[in-house]
Amino acid sequence: MQSDLKDNTEGAREVRHILWPLREVWMKVGLEKLDTHEGVTVKALLDSGVTGIFMDKDFAEEQGFKLVKLDKPVEVKNVDSMNNNGGRIEYGIKCNMYFEGHIERIRVDVCKLGRTKVILGMPWLTAHNPEIDWEKREVKMTRCPPWCTQNKERKRERQKIRAAEQTVEELVPKRFWKWRKCYKSPL
Repeated sequence: MQSDLKDNTEGAREVRHILWPLREVWMKVGLEKLDTHEGVTVKALLDSGVTGIFMDKDFAEEQGFKLVKLDKPVEVKNVDSMNNNGGRIEYGIKCNMYFEGHIERIRVDVCKLGRTKVILGMPWLTAHNPEIDWEKREVKMTRCPPWCTQNKERKRERQKIRAAEQTVEELVPKRFWKWRKCYKSPL
């Protein structure tokens, strides 16, 4: 008995092939070492399935980041709940991260990541709630929290604009205006 249903397996494979690269969004970020102020540029993977911020151990050592031993090592579990081949997280680093005008100090756990150098997981994504265009693979930092450096810069810009909009009378000391009222100008 033959079925009237058409085999759509090939179409599904095509869709998977097209969508495969769309499942990842990368950000080109600058990382600055706190001790030497040297910087390195790296592609960071945004991953909502990851429960931290991570840097590959080999990459950290190659770039000369200062590794700080953790008080308690952390076991790393894969998606399938198995222990990670790279072992436990025993080190962390602190560095400044730069991305298109956004600056922040981050604490990063160091472990074996393989081909990926830096992963920004859910804690970072939740804190900054970036706008992500998944089609164009663009990230915009428009919804940062109040403590974020980018918001502090925006606040300073708004304060400058408000100051420029103030009238001359508001900017000049009040004692000048008291003196001015006493002075009778012939004009």
